[in-house]
Amino acid sequence: MTTDLSDATAAQRDDPGLVRAAVRKSGVAIKYASARLRADPGVALAAVRQNGRALEFVAEDLRGDRKIVLAAVGKWAIALEFAAPALRDDRDVVLRAVRKWGVALKHASARLQADRDLVLTAVKRNSAALKYASDALRAELESGPPPGRQLGTGAVTLRRSGDAASGLK
Repeated sequence: MTTDLSDATAAQRDDPGLVRAAVRKSGVAIKYASARLRADPGVALAAVRQNGRALEFVAEDLRGDRKIVLAAVGKWAIALEFAAPALRDDRDVVLRAVRKWGVALKHASARLQADRDLVLTAVKRNSAALKYASDALRAELESGPPPGRQLGTGAVTLRRSGDAASGLK
């Protein structure tokens, strides 16, 4: 039995056993599954647990399923891009993503891009995440005492105005 759905027949793409086997091997195989199975929460969860990028291909309504999105961003942080807007505004979901890869902040809601603690968490993980902070927060964090130590990519450690200690540790 093959688990490559790209050349599968319509009947095979709608076969729950075959599709489950395929997504356990390669989560993005859900791309080729029938619409019915792309909308099946069990199939979708199996797919994103194998490869978070599979969130891009699950049914639209499942992109708003917190359990599925948490599993996806836990595997591949940038999957936040494919989450429903409500979950891109869910602090716990976004925090999980930025702890894995700070630049996932790019796909957070504007409200969370202005959340100081969340932004600092993202920047600690990857200093390039600062460019996705709100304009006001980015300006505030970039201003202040002389920049701290240089990081690998030429980004600087940020300090809060007036703080002797670095805002990032």
